[in-house]
Amino acid sequence: MQIVNAILRPIFDGLLMPFKGLHPLVGLTVVSLLTSVMMLVMFKRTSNQDKIAAVKAKITAGLFEIRLFNDDLRAIFRAQGEILRHNLSYLGLSLVPLLWMIVPIVLIIAQLQFHYGYRGLEPGEAALLTVELREDWPERLSGGGVAGKPAVELNAPDAFRIDSPAVWLPSLDEIVWRITPEKYGDWEVGVKLGDEEYSKVVRVSDEIVRRSPSRLAPALLDQVLYPAEPSLPKHSPIRSIAISYPETGSAAGLPTWLWIFFLLSIVFAFALKGRFGVKI
Repeated sequence: MQIVNAILRPIFDGLLMPFKGLHPLVGLTVVSLLTSVMMLVMFKRTSNQDKIAAVKAKITAGLFEIRLFNDDLRAIFRAQGEILRHNLSYLGLSLVPLLWMIVPIVLIIAQLQFHYGYRGLEPGEAALLTVELREDWPERLSGGGVAGKPAVELNAPDAFRIDSPAVWLPSLDEIVWRITPEKYGDWEVGVKLGDEEYSKVVRVSDEIVRRSPSRLAPALLDQVLYPAEPSLPKHSPIRSIAISYPETGSAAGLPTWLWIFFLLSIVFAFALKGRFGVKI
């Protein structure tokens, strides 16, 4: 999965680069259009288009039957039963192409989340840098610690001001700093734990660029959901290094940008299905 993410990151960075200084809707519209074209092509190649057309024709025929025999209850109930049966057939025919599309859609959404789901830090805006350790960190840690407290040091570039010393939260196995960027740019902070140092990229920008709120230990699900930055080394005593980027907003439990992406993709798909000769 790390190889897949390493390929997808520069692709999406390059695709969205021309729109990074524009309104988010511009880039989302372009990606939604490309996604709808991809979905149409995949749907056409992985579905039985002839059967879908036949089932849709039968559903339409059932609707006409209800209108023609609206004074015959027996005919109406029979037509409704046929419509329900054909709808179930239609869902079954649509399931195969939908399963094929799930994987690329999930990968696309995961990449877009880290371009549109978080607002960048600005100079003078404080943030929290949190390091969460694994439960077995004492066994993994080289260099030890004092009385159960890990020996830790934050190495930040001159563009950052460290506003607080490391705060150790033993009940959570977390270490927290309050830091403030003072310049725009892409920066790398280092967390020295014992004898080893682990880095985290922090982007200070008001443009639409890829931002990674967390760098995580290698795990398949985390690599799928958090592809914006390479995983921590496997032997690391750290579970995650996180920076508190502000989120861009949500509606009904989902990010606002995701609603816009879904809506635009559906609109484009239905607008273009005739041009691609796809029966949905």
